[in-house]
Amino acid sequence: MSETIHAFDFLEQPPTHPVRAFCVMFGDEPFLKKLVMDRVCDAVLGENADEIPFVKFEGDTTSWIDVLDELSTRSLFGSSQRLTVVEAADRFVSRYRAELEDYAEHPKQTGTLVLQVDTWQANSRLYKYVVKTGLPIECRAPQRTAGRRKVLDERRLLEWIGHWCKQHHEALLSPRAAELLFNLVGPSLGMLDQELAKLALFAGLGGNISEKMVVDIVGGWRTKTTWELIDAAVDGDAAEALRQLDQLLQSGENPLALFGPISWSLRRFATATRIVQRAERNRQRISLPAALEQAGFRKWPREAFEKSQQQLRQLGRERAGQLQHWLLEADLALKSSHSSPARARFVLEKLVIRMSTNAAQLPH
Repeated sequence: MSETIHAFDFLEQPPTHPVRAFCVMFGDEPFLKKLVMDRVCDAVLGENADEIPFVKFEGDTTSWIDVLDELSTRSLFGSSQRLTVVEAADRFVSRYRAELEDYAEHPKQTGTLVLQVDTWQANSRLYKYVVKTGLPIECRAPQRTAGRRKVLDERRLLEWIGHWCKQHHEALLSPRAAELLFNLVGPSLGMLDQELAKLALFAGLGGNISEKMVVDIVGGWRTKTTWELIDAAVDGDAAEALRQLDQLLQSGENPLALFGPISWSLRRFATATRIVQRAERNRQRISLPAALEQAGFRKWPREAFEKSQQQLRQLGRERAGQLQHWLLEADLALKSSHSSPARARFVLEKLVIRMSTNAAQLPH
């Protein structure tokens, strides 16, 4: 009995998840659906998959009888099976659910049926039949359970970014550069692949992709301005930070996209603060430079490292200790109550002001 598997597992461990006579690709990530479809073609059609035609049906216009006829006909192109794909099949599944349930119980071995859908109801009979006799593949960014809901599994996605870069673009991407790229681009795997291809060209075959390359090549002037915004905010210069924020928002930048690199940068200051606090609780001493280095700050160039020390001192123990809480609060607000552009702007402005030199005089 097979289980619903994620596309990452299907692609990375082919022998563990053989293609079966009834496959369902569900989810909202077209890049993963393409990769999964390529592997299904290779598995069903063999070495000459590129040369052997297979039938694609459009889910909105095709009928079940046409699909069944195609599946029942033996291939004339040297393959023992037919490959039949129903694209955009959500409505097709709704119209022919009973027929699909019957077919899923005893799928024909003369052909492989692939349904590509956006949604796949886990409480349906069809779902249970496909889990039992077929292969359901989840094609969306990986998720994990947090309480009673599903959230993006950032750790697994970051691991995939590094692995994909090495295996398919022949370049090395450090974990910090992968995290920065994710914060700039978001969880769209197709967009991440495009940016990795671009970065790999600059890095060269087997080269290393640095954080600076990610900033310069992926972000362009917007990322440069975002970094200037972050520097001004952590320096305590709220007026300059707000000016940079206004410039970015006026240019059409999405507030949630801006929050990615801001959060990535400030989390490192929060981590350095926690390292100092943990050492103090254990009655140990740790220098500020050592804490910053453990939190991911690089010692070179020396001027930038020294500036990071000054910025953390400017924030002070109390506010730096609240950074993680402020970032979580802002993240939740941007994804719910303050998701509209006008209200999202207020969230970012509030975060900037909290870090200003005069913030001690303001309520938190």
